[in-house]
Amino acid sequence: MTILSRALLTAAATALVATAGVAHAEEKKWTTVTIATEGAFKPYNFTKPDGSLDGYEIELTKYLCDHMKVECKIVVQNFDGMIPALNAGKFDAIISGMSATAKREEVIAFSNSYGSTGQAFATSKEGDLANLPEKGQVFSLASDEAGAAAEIEKIKPTLQGKIIGVQTASTAAAFIDKYLKGVVEVREYKTTEEHDLDLKAGRVDLVMASMAYLTTASAKPGNEDMTTTGPRFQGGFLGRGSSVGLRKSDTQLKEMFNDAIEAAKADGTIKTLSEKWFGFDVTPK
Repeated sequence: MTILSRALLTAAATALVATAGVAHAEEKKWTTVTIATEGAFKPYNFTKPDGSLDGYEIELTKYLCDHMKVECKIVVQNFDGMIPALNAGKFDAIISGMSATAKREEVIAFSNSYGSTGQAFATSKEGDLANLPEKGQVFSLASDEAGAAAEIEKIKPTLQGKIIGVQTASTAAAFIDKYLKGVVEVREYKTTEEHDLDLKAGRVDLVMASMAYLTTASAKPGNEDMTTTGPRFQGGFLGRGSSVGLRKSDTQLKEMFNDAIEAAKADGTIKTLSEKWFGFDVTPK
């Protein structure tokens, strides 16, 4: 290789490094953010008769976007297809009651949590599962998984052969697969509202979903016979609580959401909105 050739190669390499450095320094400036939500997970998010969206996450999203000083567009997307659609670039973030679990974190990133309520069971007030033990007691799969597993063993005989409804791709579905596979018959639904209808019709014996969701669902007109039952579980593989789902490459957007969420915790916005929509404070501790 001639001295001139070597010099040209060195110059080209230097130019590439310089260009990469400039590209890295000029990170995308976020002015608009497209956010996906299910629109069928009351009180987190739901579609009103006029087609507009409302709920805890919809109000919180407005706060977060104002804090980040960005214009946000909210689009409706089926829950079970959200993660693939996010990574395909169809939108920039997910705000849809999605818990930050280790399994999901293999493919996407999550912000800090903006709400944690755990997973619970619901059944008919007149059914034989209405008095499962430890109703309302919370068991942590993070700090005491052995104790939580022992509690599950206690209720297995009562649940043997029962039919349970869960939403497809939900943490409830993952919980049943891990702890009650072969004990109960599982039926999956695209939305939680669908499994509520089958519970009311007697086609399933119980359902499992977010405690915040079940509290609100049981208070809806027509659901007077629905009641929560048995223990509640949180943490561990169920995740850190509801968080914003993001592409792993969008680190700056993640920082922006984290900053906004921490501000919403600090000024009491999360407490106020959660008490409005759930009836209790879901601020992550």
